[in-house]
Amino acid sequence: MRKLESVEEHLQEKLKDPSFREAYELEELKGKIALFVIQSRIKNKLSQRQLAKCAGITQQEVSRIENGEIGTLRMLCKVLYALGCGVEISFPKKHLCAA
Repeated sequence: MRKLESVEEHLQEKLKDPSFREAYELEELKGKIALFVIQSRIKNKLSQRQLAKCAGITQQEVSRIENGEIGTLRMLCKVLYALGCGVEISFPKKHLCAA
């Protein structure tokens, strides 16, 4: 009988696949952004509706961002600026595509 793998062991095995790793890292980043927006909104004592009004978007769009559906960079910037945050983008070198 085969020993059951732990979730962490299974994840480490899956992360060896470059396509899976890329998708996983993207979803992880979306989650971090969503959590940051939620925490910042709460820290600033804003409801989703109030944040939406400040950002010039709908409450539903704020909800989507907080659920990890980031949408466009423009929309994300509007929300972050409304929260008093700047936006900084970096492009760390990871690997070259051998085409």
